[in-house]
Amino acid sequence: MHSRLLAVAFEADDPAEPAHFWAGLLGREVVEDAGGVLLPGGDAQLGLRFVPGRAGRLGANRMHLHLTSADLDDQRHTVATAIRLGGRHVDVGQRAEETHVVLADPAGYEFCVIEPGNSYLAGCGPLGELTCAGTRQVGRFWSEALGWPLVWDRGEQTAIQSPRGGTKIAWDAWDGTPEAPNRQRFELLPADGDQRAAVDALISLGAARLDTRNDGTAVLADPDGTEFCVRPAGHDTTGLRG
Repeated sequence: MHSRLLAVAFEADDPAEPAHFWAGLLGREVVEDAGGVLLPGGDAQLGLRFVPGRAGRLGANRMHLHLTSADLDDQRHTVATAIRLGGRHVDVGQRAEETHVVLADPAGYEFCVIEPGNSYLAGCGPLGELTCAGTRQVGRFWSEALGWPLVWDRGEQTAIQSPRGGTKIAWDAWDGTPEAPNRQRFELLPADGDQRAAVDALISLGAARLDTRNDGTAVLADPDGTEFCVRPAGHDTTGLRG
């Protein structure tokens, strides 16, 4: 049994601020519900959700988004739009000869505007990739969990993509288990409405159960120890199924 990836959730002090930033940048609608602020991704683009942050120290960002560019003018326009909407340039050690642009949204989450002509992200749509810190094992776990085939598997690098195409999700090796909760996590829905069966299937693939929230959301960890959640059936506010 496969689960469906509804969104990647980002914690923020004011969830509405980054939500409206990304809605303006990607041209998406904003859906407010009990789970936070959702920007549905449609059939093949990754959904984004922004939720209130937890108190205390939280782990470093281990996921970031890659936006694609049709040409240099399009890349410049995306960067200018991001700055106008409240984004900022950041230095993460990128080299002068690199042609992608690194920015941060109003909540401080880094993302890249990739240069035109990138063959790896060709045809993926405006939100080309979510890249994550993680092992090859966890990339293969998510391939099985979502029913998305591996489209890259070399060394410690893996990537998966929906059979319908669209946003890729990639992992590369990182330097150990975080000491504090991560501020970003996958948000799943049971593909056939049976949350218990979906959770059992994920555990059989190597996930670990962590908690159950008051609203019935099951909180689990993938084989790398990264938190994710499975929402109960009926929590899909996108109008999409399957």
